[in-house]
Amino acid sequence: MASDIIPRQITDTNMVPDYEVKLRLDPAKVLDIDQGLTRDVKSAFDVLSTVTKLNVQFLDMKCKEIYTAGWSPRIRKTENKNDIELTYKRRYAITDGGIDAVLTTANQDGFHTGNTEFKAQVEWGYQKQTLSISHKDKVNNSGNSGMGLPGTSESRQILINKAPDKFDNWKYPEWGTSTLFVSRIFGPVLARRFTGNWNELELHLEVWPLVNSEGTGIEHIVEASFKTENRGTASRERRNLVNFLSLPERNWFLSQDSLKTQLIMERY
Repeated sequence: MASDIIPRQITDTNMVPDYEVKLRLDPAKVLDIDQGLTRDVKSAFDVLSTVTKLNVQFLDMKCKEIYTAGWSPRIRKTENKNDIELTYKRRYAITDGGIDAVLTTANQDGFHTGNTEFKAQVEWGYQKQTLSISHKDKVNNSGNSGMGLPGTSESRQILINKAPDKFDNWKYPEWGTSTLFVSRIFGPVLARRFTGNWNELELHLEVWPLVNSEGTGIEHIVEASFKTENRGTASRERRNLVNFLSLPERNWFLSQDSLKTQLIMERY
């Protein structure tokens, strides 16, 4: 007699994200004449004396095929590190605080606990939340002691060689690598990172000099950010930091979301 037992379906669970809170500061009030942090800001967050440079560029077609599909392939060089870091990031917009619903959507796209190539993070700004699913890799760059990034041809090849399958086959087989093959560079942008602390959490204060919307000069984006694995901590300390930055004696807070990637893709 044939068995009528139905094989057990094993379903991988949703990814468990960490949280990065990102808030913008008013550059006119927190930067000095040299576009560094003012003494008051450094004092308020116990900022260390060392400053780290970050050089960042993205690759995409002129028509932004990759970005439109929700992906961002990035190359980054961090000061005093031999490696160049590669990131392939897929973004999902979160509406009305529906983090768990978006994690389920990502699961349906194949981003779940069984896919260990990717890590999940909720980027929590002033008004917007975004789920970022990222795959990171690196290539040795020990021959370059400076902050320079590879040119177009080398950047394409590096990202093609390291492309994860989920990115490469997103729309159709080899979509990602074929698109990168005809991509160009958006950027680079050379930023500076200051490190301090906020209520026992490491706080990064970054200054990003971006070409302004008119293309006639530089606009400085200043961002304060911290990471935590706990959703409640992220919510509480985000609220506390907004209140601290908004105190009348400071008035450092800028009530806009920090959309650095979007601005780079629009302006470069």
